[in-house]
Amino acid sequence: MQTGLEEQLGLYQKRIPIFTRSVKGRFRRFKTTVLALAYAIYFLAPWLPWSRLDAPAQAVLFDLPGRRFLIFGLTVYPQDVIWLALLLFIAAILLFFVTGLVGRAFCGYFCFQTLWTDFFIWIEHTIQGERPARVRLYRQPWDREKVLKVGGTHALWLLASFWTGMTFVAYFTYAPQLVLDFFSGQANAAAYITVSILTVSTYAAAGLMREQICTYVCPYGRFQSVMYEPETLAVHYDAKRGEAAHGRASARAGQRTLAERREKGFGDCVDCGLCVQVCPAGIDIRDGLQYKCISCGLCIDACNTIMDSFGFPRGLIRYDSERNLASPEPAAPKIEWKRLKTIGYGVALILMSAYLVYSIGSRGSYDRTVNQIRQPLYVVLSNGDIRNRYQIHITNKAAQDQTYVISANGVPAGALDLGNFRQITVKPGHSGLVQASVRLPPALAARTQHFELVITPLGKPAEARSETVRFDAPGIRP
Repeated sequence: MQTGLEEQLGLYQKRIPIFTRSVKGRFRRFKTTVLALAYAIYFLAPWLPWSRLDAPAQAVLFDLPGRRFLIFGLTVYPQDVIWLALLLFIAAILLFFVTGLVGRAFCGYFCFQTLWTDFFIWIEHTIQGERPARVRLYRQPWDREKVLKVGGTHALWLLASFWTGMTFVAYFTYAPQLVLDFFSGQANAAAYITVSILTVSTYAAAGLMREQICTYVCPYGRFQSVMYEPETLAVHYDAKRGEAAHGRASARAGQRTLAERREKGFGDCVDCGLCVQVCPAGIDIRDGLQYKCISCGLCIDACNTIMDSFGFPRGLIRYDSERNLASPEPAAPKIEWKRLKTIGYGVALILMSAYLVYSIGSRGSYDRTVNQIRQPLYVVLSNGDIRNRYQIHITNKAAQDQTYVISANGVPAGALDLGNFRQITVKPGHSGLVQASVRLPPALAARTQHFELVITPLGKPAEARSETVRFDAPGIRP
């Protein structure tokens, strides 16, 4: 049975529009810098040229038909799935590491929802004006001004959403050709479906739902508390300083200076409400740490602006830890990283990143495996010779066709039988299978327990690789 409060609130609250006020400050500048950099990477990467012999001249291309990812000079094949696993592990550890140090900094500055919502708010502000003008426009009846401004805002939102979807699809095909085919009606049906879905979802998430995505859809805000520690830096309101003995009060005559406010027992907060007006989540940070807070720091910029205007010290709202705020005399906030959990995250992050770099840097142009066919382990021929069979599996990771020569060390030259060929040509990203057999006289077979199969790319002797394999014969225990 639901409680009265649950019946009143329900599982989903109807969205109340939030009209944010623009603000200047270091956190706003940082958010703008991250947004510009992220957009430049996302929207420009598919258009960067990159010379390729067997693929379109595109720097980043996810070639699904060819079963490969082309990222500048690196070609990633399905066989390199370990890299994806490492990337996911590194991303998770990095998120835990950063959250343990500075809270939801990822949400405030780097999350896709934050980046697109921030851009959509900028479009809204550019067309409809500052917060008071947008509030007035929202409340006024529909007229020519409202239709033009609101309609223009939604039109630009849809355009930005559409190009977001187009850019995503451009990562999977040659971008210039995609644009020509798309607008001429010759593109693949999958392109139209994907662009349509992403256009609608981006428009809904960044334009219509906004903070509700963070509140009701994204799980991170819900479980972030388990990663917080007393030393974690997060956006906090210094209640002891802001409230003092008699709470916060507006800066009327007789309570404008610090001395006057101290005398009357008022805190430094002048109750201007600017911290609430700039918050994209619509929360009041003065109510304490909340799961809706994305730690974007805009309320810090707003509060510092007011503090500067009155000549009060900055930092009434700041990044700080619960432990420092609870101390009798809070010190200057700093990142507390000397904790077992944080150090563990950092070590894991360094080790996995180093291994990923090493794995990418040390990868050869091909992979090979040699498996002995063990049923039967050996065959005794009519003349007494002993024969073992092997499967040689070669995967070409180069960007062009490659021919491989197969030879053997440790057995006579004529002992290795590869059928009618001694070499195999494999296409990029594909694999080739060679059936091989080694035949030895009984006396030599009794003395030969191991030998080497050597695989050499044609014309590249420096890349020759050998695999030591076992030779089984009667009387030799496997």
